[in-house]
Amino acid sequence: MDLNLRNAVIANVSGNNQNQLQETIVDAIQSGEEKMLPGLGVLFEVIWKNAEEADRQEMLDTLEKGLKS
Repeated sequence: MDLNLRNAVIANVSGNNQNQLQETIVDAIQSGEEKMLPGLGVLFEVIWKNAEEADRQEMLDTLEKGLKS
């Protein structure tokens, strides 16, 4: 992913509160537009980098279950 895109996504949501972040994520998912996927990827990267190992494992478990559905 282009570093400029990563920085743009982070700059766009920096300072947002939890409700605003949730709205951003839900809107991106509900829109179904593929152009939103890189932004969601950047947000996931931030989550992953700041998560503890137990939280990462929980995310992986949830992802695995979701992909089996």
